[in-house]
Amino acid sequence: MRPLARTLLFLAQAVVVGLAAAFVVVWVRPGLLADRLTQDAAPASYSEAVNASSPAVVNVHSARHMRPTSAARSGKTPNSGLPDNYGPPAAQLENSLGSGVIVSSDGYVLTNLHVINGADAIQVGLQDGRTAAARVVGTDPDTDLALLKVDIGGLDPIQLGRSDDLKVGDVVLAIGDPYGVGQTVTQGIVSAVGRSRLGLSTFENFIQTDAAINPGNSGGALVNARGELVGINTALFSPSGGSNGIGFAIPVNLANGVMHQLINYGRVLRGWLGVEPQDITPELAQAFRLKDTQGFLVTSVTPKSPASAAGLAAGDVIQSIDGDEVQNSRDALNRIAAKAPGTAITVGGIHAGKHFSLQVTVAERPGQTQS
Repeated sequence: MRPLARTLLFLAQAVVVGLAAAFVVVWVRPGLLADRLTQDAAPASYSEAVNASSPAVVNVHSARHMRPTSAARSGKTPNSGLPDNYGPPAAQLENSLGSGVIVSSDGYVLTNLHVINGADAIQVGLQDGRTAAARVVGTDPDTDLALLKVDIGGLDPIQLGRSDDLKVGDVVLAIGDPYGVGQTVTQGIVSAVGRSRLGLSTFENFIQTDAAINPGNSGGALVNARGELVGINTALFSPSGGSNGIGFAIPVNLANGVMHQLINYGRVLRGWLGVEPQDITPELAQAFRLKDTQGFLVTSVTPKSPASAAGLAAGDVIQSIDGDEVQNSRDALNRIAAKAPGTAITVGGIHAGKHFSLQVTVAERPGQTQS
């Protein structure tokens, strides 16, 4: 028999044996194929994901004392000039409700800065009914994140996922304590990733979702279908003020990095050059005789900054950092901030129509909106 014929015979025998085995399996276990199809299909319930993650989602109750106005402190009724018979009013107590996520068994809790900003006292309420006072470990205004610490045992921290694995269309669940009514879960999908230029914070890389994020959900968990934390719920854009809008969450990869820096240093260390950037419009590109709008324009340089020391000046166009093209001012801001203070970088661009390359040693970012 020729080699080709033997090969064809072998393949035919293998197919027949496979079909026979499949027939036997289906005959003996008719439900096996249906079970497999069910496993591959989307789950009919996300209760397992909720059960895995919800014990780590807490209520965050903050309170601060509001100082009376100068007129009230003087003991006079405003605009009357007469003494107030009841004396100066007592300081008012302003309460704020939000959510948080337990991220470690030793009591670290991630939430939004705007949930606890200016608070004189913070209390965390667990799903099992326990409460505990919380202290602020550190805050990061540039990402609207805050890290709290509670000293209480028996905590069930959430499992961290990876936000860079998220894809548009993935199912997500938002867990928090909206309106103070108790823990609530809403379901939706990831409708976009990498959202920026929203004006919510300096460093923006938001997960966009249609899962309802109601007042009080801020600081709560956005989890995937396995119950892993993929984001910290932060804001809702809604024309009506209700939950029928677009929700935004801070990616867990970003939040995790901020958390570890707050634990290790008490603040977030970011690189800084000291330039005020402006995106290049087609009009600016034409005026500066640039071939495209790639890069950014330096509109001012902070005195005694790394940029000033290196010789960068207003009117320079920055087009590359360490040999990689800079797309726009936002891209530059994120890439410079990612550099550790003390790192030397090479900045390339155009000055007065001529190309240049300078080495700049980045300093620690002073918590402002410059690059």
